[in-house]
Amino acid sequence: MTDILTVEGLSKSFGSLAAVRDVSFTLRQGELLALIGPNGAGKTTCFNMLGGQLRPDSGSIRFQGRELAGLKPRQIWRLGIGRTFQITATYPSMSVAENVQMALISHHRRTLSLWARASGLYRDRALELLDMVGMAGQADRLAGILAYGDLKRLELAVALAHGPKVLLMDEPTAGMAPAERLALMALTADIVARQGVSVLFTEHDMDVVFAHADRVMVLNRGELLAAGPVEAVRADPRVQETYLGGGTMYATDGAGGAHA
Repeated sequence: MTDILTVEGLSKSFGSLAAVRDVSFTLRQGELLALIGPNGAGKTTCFNMLGGQLRPDSGSIRFQGRELAGLKPRQIWRLGIGRTFQITATYPSMSVAENVQMALISHHRRTLSLWARASGLYRDRALELLDMVGMAGQADRLAGILAYGDLKRLELAVALAHGPKVLLMDEPTAGMAPAERLALMALTADIVARQGVSVLFTEHDMDVVFAHADRVMVLNRGELLAAGPVEAVRADPRVQETYLGGGTMYATDGAGGAHA
């Protein structure tokens, strides 16, 4: 597979705290790559540098050969890198379809259109995206009354509205029930397979990671501890020690449960 995103020597400190230290990795086209680690490992800081919310102290972020470090979030979004956040960010007073339409209107640079006219813009495409994430039947419901799992699906549809080549998903299943977590990542994996979108995601649920990631990277105290195929990373003694003090990491049994 072709590398679509290349990160080299990425570092960021806040005062004397080194949040991310000399992190390097590649994301391949059509890949689902997991970034895991304990709380405070530096995962969100890494994501914020990739998305332009933070400027790296040093290092390089190249997307299809173009340097991203130092660009603003909207510039990075325009180039084809989408993002979802730990906390959903939707318009609760708008309908589900209108939330997606707003993303499409922004993508097509029509944000200055009067709302009376804008309400009908790109509705068909919005419905297509909602159908892709299993939300077409709720298109006219207010976003503010959706269940949390449905909000996460809506956020995914919004993130896909500008046709990203890379999607950054920061703890996409946070706050969801176990079955919902697996279902959302199964949906994401299907989108990756059908559309060739590359996904980098952070996650605390190891069942989700082991079930769907093509490769796994482990951050600990800002440094890349291990990286590789799921089975190799799970068996790495350093990863075992970081997560469970030397115990055994668990794998899904296919029914949402876990076993050694």
